[in-house]
Amino acid sequence: MKTDRLVRINESMKREIGEHLSRTISVERDGFDRSLLTVTHVMVSTNLHSARVLVSIFGHEKERPAILARLERHRPDLQRQIADKLALKYTPRLSFFLDTSLEEGDRLVALLNGIETPADAPVPEAGSGAT
Repeated sequence: MKTDRLVRINESMKREIGEHLSRTISVERDGFDRSLLTVTHVMVSTNLHSARVLVSIFGHEKERPAILARLERHRPDLQRQIADKLALKYTPRLSFFLDTSLEEGDRLVALLNGIETPADAPVPEAGSGAT
């Protein structure tokens, strides 16, 4: 399968999964606010039989396994919607995984912001050739 087509399928599935979750998840029934959940990546296998769905869950560190389990319960509905919306030879079986890259990025930015540079440190001149 061509890479461009696989990228388009990944993005289409990411959009469909995000839209479905925003419509179907409710605080009352599922126990968490859908605004805390972000679908960050979808990686479909080249044979279209499986797809890894990476989700970021803001906060709720202790509840993340339970939230992933709730997403797994929504999997059959998601797969049906994907089959209806996207014209694919196979409808991939979805597997949900936690993506912590956004939190790691926030932590690194906070660390970088915490580094203080001395105000009187000399700034090297461009092209000075100093070694």
